[in-house]
Amino acid sequence: MRDSDEFDDFYAESVLRVSGYVYALSGDRAETEDVVQEAYARAWQHWDKLSSHGDPEAWVRTVAYRIRVSQWRRVTARFRAHQRHGVAPDVPELSVDYVAIIAALREIAPSQRRAIVLHHLLGLSVEEVAQETGVAPGTVKAHLSRGRARLATLLAESGAYQGNSQALAREATSHV
Repeated sequence: MRDSDEFDDFYAESVLRVSGYVYALSGDRAETEDVVQEAYARAWQHWDKLSSHGDPEAWVRTVAYRIRVSQWRRVTARFRAHQRHGVAPDVPELSVDYVAIIAALREIAPSQRRAIVLHHLLGLSVEEVAQETGVAPGTVKAHLSRGRARLATLLAESGAYQGNSQALAREATSHV
């Protein structure tokens, strides 16, 4: 059983020294706080063994150092990747229709939304959707039909959809 009082005493006695050590390595106060917090969290997880260790503060310093090095390697790898590949291309603005459709999808039943996304956006057949969702193909067809009808209504009501909501409504009953 972990002794929280013993750990609290250890923490209070050593946190300033460990923080000073990590700050000297990183030069960044926020990073120091994150690294030290993670090191002490790991120490608490292993406190049963660590409390009998000859120098638990040395263990925490070693863990903090390794966390800091690991973070540095990730940052360095991202920097090298950025240098190799350059700045990511600009993402085109989302069309008004796309935003309206996504908003309308959020308003329909989850089972209908899933069926519509799998079938229309990912291009799965009704049978593939049925297999992935674990329902009968007839149920998938019902989800698709009801979902498209509801989408057509929501899009027509919102007025945000620039496409032809009447055509979408016709499409809702003709695809399945």
